[in-house]
Amino acid sequence: MDQLIFGAEVFLNGLMTGVMYSLVALGFVLIFKASGVFNYAQGVLALFAALTLVGIQQGQVPFAHLINAAFGTSLHHFGWTVPSILAIALTVLVMVVLAFLIEKLVLQHLVGQEPIILFMATIGLAYFLEGLGDVMWGADIKTLDVGLPQGISDGIESITAGWFGYGFFIDRLDIWATVIAALLVAALVAFSQYTKQGRAMRAVADDHQAALSVGISLRFIWVMVWSIAGFVALVAGIMWGTKSGVQFSLSLIALKALPVLMLGGFTSIPGAIVGGLIIGVGEKMFEFIVGPMVGGATETWFAYVLALIFLVFRPQGLFGERIIERV
Repeated sequence: MDQLIFGAEVFLNGLMTGVMYSLVALGFVLIFKASGVFNYAQGVLALFAALTLVGIQQGQVPFAHLINAAFGTSLHHFGWTVPSILAIALTVLVMVVLAFLIEKLVLQHLVGQEPIILFMATIGLAYFLEGLGDVMWGADIKTLDVGLPQGISDGIESITAGWFGYGFFIDRLDIWATVIAALLVAALVAFSQYTKQGRAMRAVADDHQAALSVGISLRFIWVMVWSIAGFVALVAGIMWGTKSGVQFSLSLIALKALPVLMLGGFTSIPGAIVGGLIIGVGEKMFEFIVGPMVGGATETWFAYVLALIFLVFRPQGLFGERIIERV
């Protein structure tokens, strides 16, 4: 009986972890739906957004190390702090400007190119943004606090203690992440299915030249989608940064988003959520049940093995579109 209760707690924590994975995967889906290419830079976008938010909050001087080295000064902070809501709004503005620059300097020169060319461009963009974040805000680990509650949920603990005689440990931050992810998915699905811009986004992904021929502004669509992806990256960066600190390893969460996309499908917004939940629950339950038999540490590879199985038997994922090409 105790094992079943512990298993239920692990299951719930797996759901919460899966939601965090899904927040990262959403950005990949948006870019893929608009350009037909996997955006390798999405994880770095989350890192850059989180670094920018912390820097604005703390009144940090951008490029302080570079300025101090060039002019012999000792600037670090402006001497003020910025409220969380205003800092988030300013960070969103920075991500929109970044989306415009990415379109202006990179994407507009690659219209009509093969997807592999766009993919290679996003790899270069990822390394550039990682270096820019380092130079702009510094490489030290930063603490992010936007006022989201953290720690054990007393309500859930007391309820489960009354039911099972054992209180479940569920982080309140994970509960907030679940609510925010649900709202994001609902908004993005509605936008994609029921707005003119959402339909144009899907047309651009199908064929750049055909979309241009019917009057769709490729520049506007790309700026819009990269701006939305930047906002989603900011949300993911806030959640992960609050949970584990803002550090450069944050960009590696993109690697865990890969199995999520393979399960849910690269073109499905709801699929990103379902895939994340499957990965989150699967790796926690597998570690709980099988881990002790094989020496543990199964969470590091379980998601990739599951993704490999899906690639063999259902390469388009659970909700992805099956692509048939004439050869």
